[in-house]
Amino acid sequence: MAFGVSSRKERSIPLASGTAAAALIMGAGGALASNCGDLAGKVFGPATIVAATTVSPPSSLLGADPPKPVAINSNFCRVQGVIKPTADSDIKFEVWLPPESAWNGKYGAIGNGGFAGSMILPSMEWRLKEGFAVSGTDTGHTGGSLDAAWAAGHPEKTADFGWRAIHETAEASKAVIAAYYGKAASHAYFAGCSDGGREALMAAQRFPKDFDGIVAGAPANYWTNLMTNAATTMRALNQPGAWLSPEDLALVSEAAQRACPSADGYLDDPGSCRFDPSTLACKPGQNERCLSEAQLAGLKVIYAGTKDADGKPINPGYPVGGEAGPVAWSLWITGTEPNRNAGSLMSGFSSGYFANMVHGKPGWRPADGSQAGDWAAAQKTAEALDAANPDLSAFKAAGGKLIQYHGWSDAAIPAQSSIDYYKAVAAKMGGVKEVDSFYRLFLAPGMMHCGLGPAPSAVGGVFGPPSPDHDAKHDVLAALARWVEKGEAPETIIATRYQDDDPMKPIVAQRPWCPYPAVARFSGKGEHSNAADFVCAAPSE
Repeated sequence: MAFGVSSRKERSIPLASGTAAAALIMGAGGALASNCGDLAGKVFGPATIVAATTVSPPSSLLGADPPKPVAINSNFCRVQGVIKPTADSDIKFEVWLPPESAWNGKYGAIGNGGFAGSMILPSMEWRLKEGFAVSGTDTGHTGGSLDAAWAAGHPEKTADFGWRAIHETAEASKAVIAAYYGKAASHAYFAGCSDGGREALMAAQRFPKDFDGIVAGAPANYWTNLMTNAATTMRALNQPGAWLSPEDLALVSEAAQRACPSADGYLDDPGSCRFDPSTLACKPGQNERCLSEAQLAGLKVIYAGTKDADGKPINPGYPVGGEAGPVAWSLWITGTEPNRNAGSLMSGFSSGYFANMVHGKPGWRPADGSQAGDWAAAQKTAEALDAANPDLSAFKAAGGKLIQYHGWSDAAIPAQSSIDYYKAVAAKMGGVKEVDSFYRLFLAPGMMHCGLGPAPSAVGGVFGPPSPDHDAKHDVLAALARWVEKGEAPETIIATRYQDDDPMKPIVAQRPWCPYPAVARFSGKGEHSNAADFVCAAPSE
């Protein structure tokens, strides 16, 4: 998406939040931008509006990664801008403003995925239809979600991607909203998954007053840990004979489901499953439906995660039960052909990260490193990229509410990393009861990365369409808004699986997610596909 530089110059308008923002704008040299086009050329601190146009349906906008048209079914004012907080910054952002008669009075920001580089237009359109004034950003560079070449030699761009762009976009978007409507948004929300989940936790930690409510899905918040783990795993799988084919992964997953309570192709509670993959070791003369010693060694690395020289965990491993499927381990970890795990997504992410953000060597690959060396070198980026601070006291004091969710079958980011962060916050802030008032974690059996998988996983958010009824029982954003605005905390979130994963088709199954550490237990009566036949209970020891 190209942005031109406007030749129109106007006095810069200071940024502020709440009613003060509208007052500053009205007193800073002119009337409010009651017409969409009046916003073009305005300057809000380091942000300049380069275009403001009215969009009317039926129409479409070209999305990115991959490029394809996104249908637009609502009227809105499309505001495009650029933010330059440093000399090397070029943060592109958009704010979509519904007509005042359709505006719900709220502001919603949408996070990114991977290395960002574009905005997730379908998610912006979903929020727009719900009545939000909505924003998105490329976080300071243009490119595909696996592209990190922009970061080499550009530490300020890495900082924009890591923490600055989301904050600057929130500040500018609030000012644009106040300028257009003549009043500030009543509430501000952020929703992100994967890297967007990392952005979500970064906002809560560093800028606790930016958002009243935050949804953090499957966050890559321990970024340096995750990338170190990925590079270590790639080296293990490149050992002779270690590769695991999709058929091998299916064998492992089936064995795990026989060993622990499961139904419909996924484990009920992977956290309590004690499956030993060595039971699949090939016996003398056996070479089918079994695993070699080299394969078991590679599998052990995936399950175990990484530790430093003193045995302290760097990154948790992946839980059992989510090994097989089209968007499972073969896509993210192992690759689909022998000696081709270099084509897996985690290989691509770790290579891009270390090559460009750490070493400045475009040709770097995991084979060029070592776990100890990777871990030590990665620390130069920890300040910019890791959203690991467990002290959320400022966010809590500001009245903020945080919902975090993670799929147990996530093959990109181990679900245990979300548990680790939740436990760290609880330890820092006085225990589970203390954090329960503002922060809840939901673990999703059978859900893969940010959605999909054999289990019910549709709860709205960013990478999945919202619940058709937008109700707080089934939609995570609606649940967050009810918590923020009415003080009603979510006791469960009911996930839905639709036929062909299409929310316009019939419901196939529903299942409740419970606030950690509780887990959903099947009552033993009724149907496993019926949410009412589950109860939230303490986890198994």
